[in-house]
Amino acid sequence: MASKGEQTRMKLMEIAEQHILQNGFSATSIDDLITEAGITKGGFFYHFKSKHDLAQALMRHYREKDELLFSDLFLRARELTDDPLQQMLVFVKLLSEMMAEIEDLHPGCLVASFTYESHQVNEEIRELTAASILDWRRLFREQIDRINDVRPPNIDVDADTLADMLSTILEGGIIVSRAVNQKDILVRQLLEYRNYLGLLYG
Repeated sequence: MASKGEQTRMKLMEIAEQHILQNGFSATSIDDLITEAGITKGGFFYHFKSKHDLAQALMRHYREKDELLFSDLFLRARELTDDPLQQMLVFVKLLSEMMAEIEDLHPGCLVASFTYESHQVNEEIRELTAASILDWRRLFREQIDRINDVRPPNIDVDADTLADMLSTILEGGIIVSRAVNQKDILVRQLLEYRNYLGLLYG
């Protein structure tokens, strides 16, 4: 069981993430966070040296969560089939189903938030944000390479570009869904990517 201090730290991070996704990093104040968390400013600085230190912790946690999430979905896909293409198709399907289960619009993405306000954050946060996207590329690229090892695509395609396409659909689908207030756009975009893979390797 997490200690009281660890629970407070995680509570602060959860509150900060909600504020950053809703209002942006620059509009998120330490005073707002400590008021909602019910702690003193000294309590905040016990856990984080600054707002930027908090943001860095958020991005590290975000990267870890994504790695666990995507790895778990790939593991489930590989338990269902030995074929690399089918594994990728199952992975995208599972991902789309997970997004469909979100009751309201997707809350947003820290990668997008910190990218939009790159001029407001320090270099370490910018590096962590870029590293998160590169994590996705590596993970998706590894599966695409497995597919290419057993069946060539019907047209020439760069594996990194194909991996980045899925990242772009995830990020772009969230933004478009929120912009037009239609939560199913992200799900439909993921399923179109799945269709594209089927045509590319079919």
